[in-house]
Amino acid sequence: MTILKHELRRDRLSLTVWTASIGFLIAVCIFLFPEMKGEMDSVSALFSSMGSFSAAFGMDKVSFGTLTGFYAVECGNILGLGGAFFAAFCAVNTLAKEEKEHTAEFLLTHPVSRRRVVAEKLAAVLLQILVMNLCVYALALLSVLLIGEPLPFKEFTLLHLAYLLLQIELAGICFGISAFLRRGGIGIGLGIAILLYFLNLISNLTEKAEALRYITPFAYAEGTDIVTSLRLDVPLVLLGISVGILAAALGFIRYSRKDIAA
Repeated sequence: MTILKHELRRDRLSLTVWTASIGFLIAVCIFLFPEMKGEMDSVSALFSSMGSFSAAFGMDKVSFGTLTGFYAVECGNILGLGGAFFAAFCAVNTLAKEEKEHTAEFLLTHPVSRRRVVAEKLAAVLLQILVMNLCVYALALLSVLLIGEPLPFKEFTLLHLAYLLLQIELAGICFGISAFLRRGGIGIGLGIAILLYFLNLISNLTEKAEALRYITPFAYAEGTDIVTSLRLDVPLVLLGISVGILAAALGFIRYSRKDIAA
């Protein structure tokens, strides 16, 4: 557990900053809702008539005059994209940074196997993602209670669960990529997150691109679909988590056999 604790200590500042930033933005959106609630019916009508733009973001499926609809679109995009960036940021450098910072030769000379190093680093990434999501989830629920709105507990829980699964899949992919890098790859990780986000937007625009839903994890974390159906798309979730596990396992195998640069 020494490596796990070391990783958590080393990354505690970034975890705090990302959690505070995402949580703050979501809380601000929730606190703005009572002031905007009366004007949201006209906004919903406007957005629902904007054709492809509305379909891309799912704004034609929900009403902005309800807390769940407002939260699914506004806060969902903050947590979906912000959480994806955080997961990619944590995972894509976790193995590569040892070579980038020239600490690999020190770490691997200790009486600990590479498999244990990789396992504890992956555990640290997943634990940080879990902590961030639990803190944001608790802050969102508290913010709803403070504005005096009825708490849509099931919708909120399903939404946050979907975003957590999305981040775990993306972390698995970026963790696998990290095993093949030598000098870090923050740009690669964030680029993958943005690419997958826009693939989901494209799949929402036209039925011809519906196959893209099987590539991007944002497809099963579509907030408007979740709050209207009150369920997750289980086949897509299972496919996504399988991809994340496979990518992480590939990184595990690669790093265990990799020639580490001094």
